[in-house]
Amino acid sequence: MKGSALRYIALAGAAFALVAAGAADARGNTGRADFDYARVVEVRPIIETLHQPVSWEECWSEPVNYREPSRYRGGSRDRAPAVLGGIIGAALGNQFGSGRGRDAATVAGAALGYSLARDSQRHKGRYSGGHEYTRYEDRCRVLTEHRREDTVVGYDVAYRYNGRVHWTRTDYHPGDRIQVRVDVQPVRY
Repeated sequence: MKGSALRYIALAGAAFALVAAGAADARGNTGRADFDYARVVEVRPIIETLHQPVSWEECWSEPVNYREPSRYRGGSRDRAPAVLGGIIGAALGNQFGSGRGRDAATVAGAALGYSLARDSQRHKGRYSGGHEYTRYEDRCRVLTEHRREDTVVGYDVAYRYNGRVHWTRTDYHPGDRIQVRVDVQPVRY
């Protein structure tokens, strides 16, 4: 029994040593990661292209030619010359013919004298206006242009740590080195 008791004690001691080693390992890894720096070997910008409509108003002064409409300005509107022409025509017509022919010649002379005097007044009228002139007027139009704008939205970064190349994506340019988190844990079998 003594031999078997010694065996149990040896086994218990070995088990205690294993448990103590595991506890020591657990105390050494507190879940806190360490940080280090890695050398950046390549940086590729991530570019996003935006198409923005940009509008503006363009204005200028433009010469515009105008022409006044022509208007007829008649002669005198006074009827006295026409009436006087009618009287003179009647007197002249009265000089021709006899009997009823004389009466017809008097009426025809009156009508002819009135008509001639009235036409003479109209022919003394004239056309006025019709002048051309130039005036400058403001003109405007809205122009729209679609502008392309390239924007860097991030970076694909390659870095070397412990002889291996790793890739990550950042929203800033890291420069020559990048900070990395180092978390070492034992592999369990």
